[in-house]
Amino acid sequence: MVVKREEAGRKAKIVRLAADKGKKLILVSLAGLIWIQPVALVEPFGITSSTAYAAENKATRLGEENITSGAKLVKYQYTTTRSGKQVKVLADVIEVDLSNPYVQLDVMTGKAGQLTTRQSVEGMAQENGAVAGVNGDFFQTGGQGVAMGAAISQGTLVTSPSKLQGMFTFGVKSDNTPVIDRYDFTGSVLAEDGSTFPLSGINQESYKTEPESAFSHVNNMFIYTSAWKSEERPKASGTTPTEVLVQGGVIQQISHQSAIPGPVPSDGYILRGHGQAADYIVTHMTVGQRVDSTYRLVSQTSGQEVNPSDFKMMIGGHTLLVDQGKGSSFTRPTNSISGGSAVARTAVGYSQDGKKAYIITIEKNNSSSGLTLAELQKFMTSIGVWKGINLDGGGSTTMVTRPLAETAAKLTFTTSNGAAGQRAVANGLGVYTIAPQGALKGLKVSGASTLLIGQTVAYTLKGYDTYYNPVDAAGIQATWKSDNGNIAWTGEGFKGVKAGTSKITAVSGDGKDSMEVTVLGGSDLSSLTPVTTFASLEAGTSVSVPVTAKLKNGNTVNVPDESVKWEFTGMKASVQNGVLSVQSVNNGAKVAYATPKYDGFSGTPIVLSASSEQVWENFENASYPVSFTGLPAEVTGTAAIVQGTGEREKSKVLKLDYDLTGGSGNKFAYAQINGTTGKTIPEGATSMAVDVLGDGSLNWLRAEFADADGKSIYVDLARPLDFTGWKTLTVDLTASAIKHPAKLKRLYIVNLEDGQDERALTGSVSFDNIRFTAPVTGGEPGLPSTTVVMVAGQKSMTIDGKKQNLDAAPLIKDGTTYVPIKYVLDAYGGQAAWNKTAKKITVTSGTTVLELTVGKKEFMLNGTAKQAAVSPIISSNRTLVPLRLVSEQLGITVNWEKKTKTITLQS
Repeated sequence: MVVKREEAGRKAKIVRLAADKGKKLILVSLAGLIWIQPVALVEPFGITSSTAYAAENKATRLGEENITSGAKLVKYQYTTTRSGKQVKVLADVIEVDLSNPYVQLDVMTGKAGQLTTRQSVEGMAQENGAVAGVNGDFFQTGGQGVAMGAAISQGTLVTSPSKLQGMFTFGVKSDNTPVIDRYDFTGSVLAEDGSTFPLSGINQESYKTEPESAFSHVNNMFIYTSAWKSEERPKASGTTPTEVLVQGGVIQQISHQSAIPGPVPSDGYILRGHGQAADYIVTHMTVGQRVDSTYRLVSQTSGQEVNPSDFKMMIGGHTLLVDQGKGSSFTRPTNSISGGSAVARTAVGYSQDGKKAYIITIEKNNSSSGLTLAELQKFMTSIGVWKGINLDGGGSTTMVTRPLAETAAKLTFTTSNGAAGQRAVANGLGVYTIAPQGALKGLKVSGASTLLIGQTVAYTLKGYDTYYNPVDAAGIQATWKSDNGNIAWTGEGFKGVKAGTSKITAVSGDGKDSMEVTVLGGSDLSSLTPVTTFASLEAGTSVSVPVTAKLKNGNTVNVPDESVKWEFTGMKASVQNGVLSVQSVNNGAKVAYATPKYDGFSGTPIVLSASSEQVWENFENASYPVSFTGLPAEVTGTAAIVQGTGEREKSKVLKLDYDLTGGSGNKFAYAQINGTTGKTIPEGATSMAVDVLGDGSLNWLRAEFADADGKSIYVDLARPLDFTGWKTLTVDLTASAIKHPAKLKRLYIVNLEDGQDERALTGSVSFDNIRFTAPVTGGEPGLPSTTVVMVAGQKSMTIDGKKQNLDAAPLIKDGTTYVPIKYVLDAYGGQAAWNKTAKKITVTSGTTVLELTVGKKEFMLNGTAKQAAVSPIISSNRTLVPLRLVSEQLGITVNWEKKTKTITLQS
């Protein structure tokens, strides 16, 4: 861009460099691990072969879907040979028709379109309204999050290219012509006295130039616009700035040897100089004078000057990958970006006729192994790329696309960081549509692709227009049907009837669409686990029992109440709306079990046993730290274990003093228990009691727990705190469905903004004798005093001298004794359940629940995974378990007589 001088009545015209209102600003990113140091060679580095590619390098088109008019997602499977083995890799390519007037490319930037902020690609796409996008330029992961390459958005140069060798950019000119080239930045500042000083860049982070290895901001002048979010311009530059604030074309402020406080104003810009540049500012600039600036890009290939306003967009990248339809030489070292390793990759290129852009990602996840840069070159040429460059890859590689008939772009595939692991990056390349509203073209069924037996799921019918953009389908009336009996239409949705796959179809007039839905069966599950592990065994007990299932594909699903059947032992009970209620306890039963079942798959039982109230903390000998925190930061106070007063003068209490007068909005004063960690509460706690010295403040008093997943659970102790003196508060924990093991993290005061003037802002509360009512799990009901004798290879045993026949003899294999567990449990109390589908044995005895699976060394003990040396086996169609493993968990002593091969069990 050239900012020209005008001589009509003044020496210089000041040009505002900040973007116009409504114009997207761009972020530039220097990806992951790029080298910022001198490069020995400017030209080809690490040459790749241009010979014909081997036949085994093949890209197979798996399918495609329109994103919008002029853009579609094409999925490939690329087959290559690596280390002598054939490897199949998944690739996702957005093909953009640059001749289509309704589709555009542009740069997406961090948050709110500003530099020095980072955001996920999905977040940027949704914020900017992009229908698709990928991560963009390389950035210093330890820096401020600003790309090292040039960034142009809608003709505005937001970030100039860094002075680094071999770094290419991709751009689209105003006539929709794609360009891949290397660019330098050149510019100057013209003072009112007619003197000039060169500009070194716009909105750049500090770095070392190549090949000089000079510090970028030493003796140089840069422009920073309101596109730069951070108040540090830049961070860690090793230089002391002299800054000039320009607004309305006139110098408003000059700060010598220090930065101007605050961000760059939206109606101005800041000139930042150091050394010689600072001296120039001191000598030639004065507040009230005018300034003129000229800057442009220069092609390193042709030497031609480039006006940024001639470009719709430009984004920086790394090495050139493809040129003239062939793999090119690398234009800078690639070992710092794992060039020779198979990782996730992102690239962009265009076709020979210049009418098609290819936005490319290579997956690295459980389904795909990624590509080396050399392999990526071959893939790109195989799909028609004429010229292309590498963008940031590895953990940054992310693609989002808007599914047909949907309103927002979503993650296209699982990143190498996992399903929820989108990396926050500095910028991205977005695809946008400017198509008008078209006529309804087609329909699409939308909803869950899997459901459970007994579960009813609603499905919706969505529409898309002639430009493949979503349309409002609220008024579309449809008829729904299934092609078989696996699922059934209920009038409000489809209900899972039995395991299997079905095709559901919606018909509206002449339009219709179908999708496949799978009803999951017991064979699809690897575990079925209620959130509650223990509960109290007494009539009237009521406890929340939501159930989760882990599928064999690794996914976890919440199982709807209607999909679970329950089996009860030792009691009469029922489960309604996810709540287990005990009606009565069987005579003589000290322990009972509630076992969830799904399509023949037995889950982990809930153990119910006698409960007691346990003193969890009386603060007499607490050895962990207690501390105070406040929110907002202006909230002050103290939290400490101190000697009580009055009726508690002989005991210690936890005292929380608070002052909520500072700050605004909702206010909180916390007594932190054991730092930020918390302290473990009894397993299966059903209620909590605590003695509280109230202050009558009318604030709320709460407890915060952290469950096994780290989720915070909030429980109100008093709402409001309307009493003074000591009072025992008791709260029910069952409705909170706390997943154990859980911890109590803090006790605290809540003062909400609404009605704040009606409650006290200062006060003091104390806590003592925190108790939990929980099942007694530490002391097992005593095993009967019994002696059992078995002999390896014999189908009989004796119980206290009485002989009993066995249907399978004990077996010794590889030094391990295996027995039919049923007979052991008959003698000592307990039972074993066999799940034929899952090949799983569930042993229950007292409060112990042991789950063992044939062929697996991992076993579950009271819902916790453990590892054994051996696993259960099947011999002569009988399931045998490792005797010592089971006996140790049940508290039975095992003696082995080698000479007679006699096994003696005693309790």
